[in-house]
Amino acid sequence: FISLLPFLVATIVGSMILSWLLDGEGIIGATLQIIFNDPSLSIKASTSLMWIALMVYGVWHTLPFSFITFYAGLQTVPQDTLEAARVDGASKWQTMMNVVVPHLMPLVSFVTLMLLMDNFRVFEPIISFQAEAHAQSLSTFIVSDLREAGNPLYASAGATSILTIIGVAILLTPVLIRTWRDFNVKAH
Repeated sequence: FISLLPFLVATIVGSMILSWLLDGEGIIGATLQIIFNDPSLSIKASTSLMWIALMVYGVWHTLPFSFITFYAGLQTVPQDTLEAARVDGASKWQTMMNVVVPHLMPLVSFVTLMLLMDNFRVFEPIISFQAEAHAQSLSTFIVSDLREAGNPLYASAGATSILTIIGVAILLTPVLIRTWRDFNVKAH
């Protein structure tokens, strides 16, 4: 349960908590100011540090999903194939590279695809970190276009949304082609 907590916490709540921790008065921000002896040091004011913080948050938030998915996938590795590899004299490394990894490749594709699609819609961490000046995503572009007063930028927001859909379709195409080939091979 503890390992799943980052995945279960709402994105906005988790990113706001981390934002408070990174603030100059937060525990991480204050600690960094003490370590570097710079009271004006601010993670939120630096583009590179903000991107690092967003990446750390992304890994922290999605790691439980990946862990549980791969753990479940490891449970499905055929024991008879593992035993046959051991009987044939394969080392643990050879068994992992020639039996376990090929068995998990469809799962690797699935998890990678899910996380890439999830990264297309990153919005809450950027808004919660108040990092719009330093980091943008397709979602923040759409919202900022819609927020503009007096300008009919709905066309721009719609175009960005369509680009998101096209990007997801491009990411899905290799997986769908491979699935179709595997299905046709098994059917014949």
